[in-house]
Amino acid sequence: MKLAELDLTLESMNSPFAIYRVAVDSDVWEECASAIRQGHGQLVTMWASQQSAKSFIVSAIYSVQGDGLLWLNLILEKGSKGYPDISGLFPVAKRMQRTIHDLIGLEAIGGDDQRPWLNHGMWPYNYFPLRKDLSGFEVADPESATDYPFVEVAGEGVHEIAVGPVHAGIIEPGHFRFSVVGEKTLRLEERLGYAHKGVDKAFERMSAQEGYRLAGRMSGDSTVAYSWAYCMALESAWKWRVPEQALYLRALLLERERIANHLGDLGAIANDAGFAFGLTHFMRLKELWLRTNKELFGHRFMMDSILPGGTNVDLTEGFLEAILLQCRKFRLEVKELQNIYDDHSGLQDRFMHTGVVENELAVRLGLTGLAGRASGIAQDSRVDSPTFPYTQMEVNISSQLEGDVAARVAVRFEEIFESLRLIEHILQDLPAGDCYAPWTKTEPPGVGAGLVEGWRGGIFVALTLSKGGRIDRCHVHDPSWQNWPVLEYAVIGDIVPDFPLINKSFNLTYSGHDR
Repeated sequence: MKLAELDLTLESMNSPFAIYRVAVDSDVWEECASAIRQGHGQLVTMWASQQSAKSFIVSAIYSVQGDGLLWLNLILEKGSKGYPDISGLFPVAKRMQRTIHDLIGLEAIGGDDQRPWLNHGMWPYNYFPLRKDLSGFEVADPESATDYPFVEVAGEGVHEIAVGPVHAGIIEPGHFRFSVVGEKTLRLEERLGYAHKGVDKAFERMSAQEGYRLAGRMSGDSTVAYSWAYCMALESAWKWRVPEQALYLRALLLERERIANHLGDLGAIANDAGFAFGLTHFMRLKELWLRTNKELFGHRFMMDSILPGGTNVDLTEGFLEAILLQCRKFRLEVKELQNIYDDHSGLQDRFMHTGVVENELAVRLGLTGLAGRASGIAQDSRVDSPTFPYTQMEVNISSQLEGDVAARVAVRFEEIFESLRLIEHILQDLPAGDCYAPWTKTEPPGVGAGLVEGWRGGIFVALTLSKGGRIDRCHVHDPSWQNWPVLEYAVIGDIVPDFPLINKSFNLTYSGHDR
């Protein structure tokens, strides 16, 4: 399906990737969702905002194959009961719609799940924090807390196991309710939102030029991807021209972030399979990688290295040679460890046929990013919606078909090698010039969007600015919104002790999801 087939009057946005925006009514909202579903498009994200005291806007971003992104705005006037439910077409919309109700009070009409998602029952009655007449600092009401109505599974021999939200390790909070017979998992239901921080409301108290710092702290392991996506949205809204050297350096930082997380995950996944040797060596490599980040960029996770207008990376003497030397060393060590992993029968026995997400299910549920590529969905925004400098490079998409833990491990190995190659390419082609261009004009209202392929998948930012460079609405989307629901399916039929391994093979963010 092509965008032209939707018969819409599209507004092409000023953006480094193809994105079109259009206002629709409720009928067209449903018609577009149906047509995009039939045309094998995907729902990227949904959110809502208050336009005035009397009207609200529900927004959706769709990925349309071969045409880029479509941004639909459904304007709801005062007195409207809500907007049409689309979760029957896109299952991933279910939690997004529940979140819209929690934050702004709009209901998805026809939706079969109206339970709260981010609201854990301690907000004041009828309280919707993204309403313009509220500050976000209103006092919680512990007396109003209620139990969450999990779906019950009945039958002979069925019992429940509750895991979390506080875990034995150092991971963030999330609750997992297992329905099992013996140790075999019949059903898993997740309850997230414990790390909700009111980020959407916090953006409204910030200026456009400082919002990148908050975006970069949505999920600390993806600070480069988040801050770049935010800066891309701001720069597109203001037509802010960024020096080519800065864009190359942003790509360098992004690929280093990807490698750091893959190194950590490969060790942690092996550890959950009882192979501590893998954890030891990959954490050693990750530590060396992060120390180099600190030495060259001033921060182990490169936080605040990307800012509106460019980067604050200082090209010190020996910068290029140090990174190239490290890439050569790491390529050899990671390859040696990959051979050990592949040849270890005990490890492969735990990896193979565990946590399987077949391609048909992955497509239907909207699995994306790294996990999607492990299930045969060969999509990567560096290829599908490339921005400079990825338009100047050939990015090879790493993809597997089996959809199990072994496939997700294989994709990580392949992506490390590809990112090492891209880093070398970036440094060889790094142009001369400035790495930052300050904004010297007035700060006008505007709308912008940013899309960056983080290590988990696509990070999307939608930014609406008011006069004086203030943020009216900033919506930040993490691919974990797509992938958390799929984890509930991946564990079905496996034994409960395999859950930590399956969960780690996805390694989704709580903080980035809960906002």
